[in-house]
Amino acid sequence: MKAISLFSSAGVGETYLKEVGIDVVCGAELINNRAKLYKHLYPHSEIVNGDITKQEIKDAISKFINNDVKLLLATPPCQGVSSVGKNKNQKQFLEDSRNFLIFDVFYFIDNFDFDAILIENVSKFLTMYFPFEGEFLRIQDLITKKYKGKYLVEILDINAQDYGVPQSRPRCFIKLFKKDYFWPAPEKEAQITLKEAIGHLPSLEAGESSKIKWHFAKEINERDILAIKHTPTGKSAMINEVYFPRKINGEKVRGFHNTYKRLDWELPCHARTTKSGEISSHCNAHPGRLKPDGTYSDARVLTILELLIVASLPQDWDIPNWANDRFIRHVIGESVPPLLLKKVLGTLKKS
Repeated sequence: MKAISLFSSAGVGETYLKEVGIDVVCGAELINNRAKLYKHLYPHSEIVNGDITKQEIKDAISKFINNDVKLLLATPPCQGVSSVGKNKNQKQFLEDSRNFLIFDVFYFIDNFDFDAILIENVSKFLTMYFPFEGEFLRIQDLITKKYKGKYLVEILDINAQDYGVPQSRPRCFIKLFKKDYFWPAPEKEAQITLKEAIGHLPSLEAGESSKIKWHFAKEINERDILAIKHTPTGKSAMINEVYFPRKINGEKVRGFHNTYKRLDWELPCHARTTKSGEISSHCNAHPGRLKPDGTYSDARVLTILELLIVASLPQDWDIPNWANDRFIRHVIGESVPPLLLKKVLGTLKKS
């Protein structure tokens, strides 16, 4: 099945789609470097780089939609509704223009005859109300009202950790498909702990490298290293009585219960965000191992290799030389885990 991908986020989520018979002929991306990475990863696909709210960009994408293109993928930005984003209520949601990019998806559904459409976002996306024809509707009700004559509409509100991804990543999928298709939910699987996923990799301290590709540790400041070294697995340095995170002047850093926090070996990885390279951000410190002196090893964030593993990306993922650490962490943090997308789309069949 040939497909078009809107809001491609450098194509991270599309990594395994050819394995389930899906050929993305064209992606669309706003940011230049992400479009550049998309073309690097998928040299035989087209990429349209620009603002999808502009008609000329819609027209450019439309040129690649012919009668053979039967699947539309749309993963509009989730920051406007993410649980770690700035918008916590309906009023703030309405003031964030990113949350209305779904209406640009409707443009393509209205103007082309797809057999199936998959819209993906964070779970909170399902709880927000959108203005439509003089009333406010939740997205499921809006889409059902708008397309019920043509498509069956089903919702999947699931967590990637239940489908072979060693990371807790709640996502919602809105499926629209014609009546001659069968599209069940994928089968649940046993969760993969962080120990099972990355426990075999050698310990590293901040700034150290190994001989394994992409397994090298970012440098962090000595104050944070000291705090994390005295923080047990699964705990936050913010509750340390002596070795808590400090500013340069010695004052305690202000933060929440999950900042400067070590991950837990016995659980799937906490959701990786665009800030996975910052030790101070949510649950970003390596779990560490207890040392004979009572401190804990691996006072650092996850390496790029560890990030690839918990994001369900190939360990030999083709990262170009020009893509720096921050950029790679950002695109992975914004993307749906590719193994999850593969499994959701892998059940789509003709009846």
